[in-house]
Amino acid sequence: MAPSLDPTKALHTWSLFRTMGRYVAPGSAPSGALTENTSGGGLDLLELPGELAAHGFASAQLCHFYLPRTEAAYLAEVRAAFAAAGVDLECLLVDDGDVTHPDRGEEQQRWLSGWIEIAEQLGAPRVRVPAGDQAPGEETLALSARRLRELAAQHPDIRVLTENWKSLLVDAATTRRLFDQLEGEVGFLIDTGNWTGADKYEQIAEVAGMAECSQVKARESAPGVLDAEDLVRALSVLRDVGYAGRISFVYAGTDDDEWSRLDEMHEIARGVTG
Repeated sequence: MAPSLDPTKALHTWSLFRTMGRYVAPGSAPSGALTENTSGGGLDLLELPGELAAHGFASAQLCHFYLPRTEAAYLAEVRAAFAAAGVDLECLLVDDGDVTHPDRGEEQQRWLSGWIEIAEQLGAPRVRVPAGDQAPGEETLALSARRLRELAAQHPDIRVLTENWKSLLVDAATTRRLFDQLEGEVGFLIDTGNWTGADKYEQIAEVAGMAECSQVKARESAPGVLDAEDLVRALSVLRDVGYAGRISFVYAGTDDDEWSRLDEMHEIARGVTG
C-alpha cells in the first residue's frame, strides 16, 4: 500500500493573487512576466498569516512579489506575523530571475542572491529560485547547475530549491540531467501543473520521488468548474511514488472567491490525502 500524503493544510500564495489585490511590488519582476501593481485594495501582507490561520492553513509558500518593502524591520514584522498566527512559512518563492540568460545571467544570479538573503531574514527554511528561462542544451544545463550551486554555497543556512518550470526544465529527462549535475546541493520542488501533454502524469512520476516540496495546481475543466480528475490523478502520482513532503495547493482558476475554491480543492483531495 502506498504511504499517505502529508495532511497539513498548505498552499502556494499565488492562489490568493486576487485576494491580495493582484499586488506586485516595484522591482520584483524585472523580466516583465508580471506587471507591477501597487494600486491597493487587497489584503495587506501583514494580515495574510492571520487570514490563513482563520481558513485552517498551517503552512504557506510565499510569493516574493507580495513584499512591499524589504528592509530588515519590515521583514521582521512579516516573520512575527507568521509566528503569531501559527502558520509555517515553508518556502519563499522567488518568481523571477534567469541565471542562464546569455547577457544578464551573472547579474540575475546576484539579484537572486539578494532575495535569498531576504528569505533568510524571514526565517524561511527554504527558498525556490528558477533554474533558467532559456532553451535546454548541455551548455545551458551546465551553466544553470554551476550558478545554482554557487547560490547554495553562498547561503549555506537555507535550503535552495528549484522547480520544473520555465523554458529550461521542459520535461523529466531534462530535469534529471540538471539534478545529476546539482549532486544534492540544490533541492527540487515539483509543480504538477507546469507540464502538459498526454504523458504529463508519467513525466511527473519520473521526478516527483526526488522532490522535497510540491505545488499541486487545480485548473478548470470549464469556466468555474475545477478539474477534479486532474487534481486526483496528480495527487495519486505523488502518493504512489512515495513523495513525503507537504502538498501545497495552487488554485489557478477564474473565481474571485479563492478561499472557497481552495476549500473545494481540499474536499476533492481528501480521498487521496486521507
